[in-house]
Amino acid sequence: MEEVIEKLCQLKKSLEVLKEKLKLEEKKEEVKKLSQQTLSIGFWDNQLEAQKTTKLLAFYTDEINSVDQLEKQLQSLEELSQTGDSELLFEDIKKELSNLEKEIGKLELKTYLGGKYDTSAAIVSIHAGQGGTEAMDWAQMLMRMYFRFAEKKDWKVQVVDSIAGDEAGIKNVVMIISGPFAYGYLKGERGAHRLVRQSPFNADKLRQTSFALVEVLPQIEEGKENPIPESDLEWEFFHASSHGGQNVQKVSTAVRLHHKPTGIIVTSQSERYQERNRGVALNLLRAKLWEIEEEKRLKERKLLKGEFKLAGWGNQIRSYVLHPYKMVKDLRTEHEENDPFSVLDGELDGFIDAELKFLLE
Repeated sequence: MEEVIEKLCQLKKSLEVLKEKLKLEEKKEEVKKLSQQTLSIGFWDNQLEAQKTTKLLAFYTDEINSVDQLEKQLQSLEELSQTGDSELLFEDIKKELSNLEKEIGKLELKTYLGGKYDTSAAIVSIHAGQGGTEAMDWAQMLMRMYFRFAEKKDWKVQVVDSIAGDEAGIKNVVMIISGPFAYGYLKGERGAHRLVRQSPFNADKLRQTSFALVEVLPQIEEGKENPIPESDLEWEFFHASSHGGQNVQKVSTAVRLHHKPTGIIVTSQSERYQERNRGVALNLLRAKLWEIEEEKRLKERKLLKGEFKLAGWGNQIRSYVLHPYKMVKDLRTEHEENDPFSVLDGELDGFIDAELKFLLE
């Protein structure tokens, strides 16, 4: 039973440290303020701001409740450990402590999500590399992987723009993934992803290597710190191709936005109303402009800390092998799994957990 008591003490200390890192006392005060806001007159007049407030309130409340529940479970196990020393009881407590350790580990990951935009939605773009149909099929497989990952977390996915492949798959796609800390969790997915498999597109089923580039940016809402002068913008409107219907055929709802100072062009055609597509396009542009500034900061950091590689074709982050063996390996964190089909079905938590720790090293 000494082993159990030692483990209990260790987990209690870990939980206390975690509470400090999560700043739970500050969040409890924030929950009180946010709760008062939801009761104020006119709170729902601004639907967007109201939704952001309620989501943040729900997230903080869930975090506080999770820690409270862990504390109660630890206390219960501590009391149980003092009632007897039977072998059966000992094994049951050990099993429960192991489960609690995993739960504390999951909560600890949230302490790595302290970036300015980590709470934001994620703008995920996937681009097929060289290799024709093979690469386009691979890009679509990655798109499905992130869709499935989002579904498992009950997050929302909105395809903003996409170009279909010539024979199969997609040439590229831009989608917005919305959920608590979506950008924080997904930012480490940025880079080149490689697939090795037997080709399904030729009769000989030769081994084929395909590449796709994944870009991840935070969705940045309009604010005082990031105004974009209207004189810098050039708008073009056209018929959307992402969905049919008489309305789409008669009205130019899709938008293409050109930022004249940088030459950046973004497109949005997912919404049925032009004004909403304009809003989406502006959010995409703000993210692209933020990326330019972020890369400048990273270059400065490189001078201070040494080599730092930006996402690109030469910066392969993960390899997915379906033939001649089966394995997915992250080349930065060394995390690997032997069930690539599960990973491609959205089971990314192991890789993302390792990424979060890696990005703060």
